[in-house]
Amino acid sequence: MTAAPPLHPDAARGLRRVFVRGLEVQASIGVLEHEHRERQRVVIHIELLVEDDAAPHGVGEDRFARVVDYGRVTERARQAALAGHTRLAETLAERIAVLSLEDPRVVAAQVTVEKPDVLTEAAAVGVTVERLRPAR
Repeated sequence: MTAAPPLHPDAARGLRRVFVRGLEVQASIGVLEHEHRERQRVVIHIELLVEDDAAPHGVGEDRFARVVDYGRVTERARQAALAGHTRLAETLAERIAVLSLEDPRVVAAQVTVEKPDVLTEAAAVGVTVERLRPAR
């Protein structure tokens, strides 16, 4: 299973990439009747472009407060996936992307939601969405 091409860090623009790959959850997702009754495996990949205060040449302070917490990103994605039934993978990906943009340092979020057990002849089906922080 592969995620969409990553958002690229850009030192000249002061951006780094933070990612979570392969987050697996058992979610209630889908439009078919059996998908409303039974949870299924969903794999989530998150790529964030984040402001990098030390770019393009320096090394920032070694302080947790200056970086995006990928543990928090993961937990918020997990909560979104487990919060009731979601009909569309697109909707789940959009929710996770918008939640990620709540951190003011995140300028772009790319989220892939895969359903690996839907088609036996394919490794996975799913969607990738990208959301951008509105211009300030």
